[in-house]
Amino acid sequence: MDRKKFKNSSPRIKVIQKIYNSLMNPNTEIEYPKSQYKKFIKDVVTGTLERIDLIEETINKFLKDDIDLKKTDKLLKIILFAAVFELLFKHNNPKKVVISEYLLASEYFLEKVQIGYLNAILDKLAREIRKDE
Repeated sequence: MDRKKFKNSSPRIKVIQKIYNSLMNPNTEIEYPKSQYKKFIKDVVTGTLERIDLIEETINKFLKDDIDLKKTDKLLKIILFAAVFELLFKHNNPKKVVISEYLLASEYFLEKVQIGYLNAILDKLAREIRKDE
């Protein structure tokens, strides 16, 4: 897929940007311009921000030996949290799709080595969170 086109159309890139912006500017209202993905983006952004503690608990429960969230890069953490939110609450999205979409989106924000790490972590988490898939 054409990267430029993907960047403008990927709802997950928008999700990452909106969560980042919200965490950096907590008093700013999040705006959701018209788009075919508006409801999805709003659901994931709002859901991730509202359930940040539950998501962190889930990550710590399954990855206590693999990741230290206090030392994790902010963008990597945001991508991880959004992906975990989807794995926990968006069951109509297959885990393979969730993981591959976030890995694709992460190419705009992370180094290759971080993307590899994210992939390993998401695979491990997805196996725990969605054992039935």
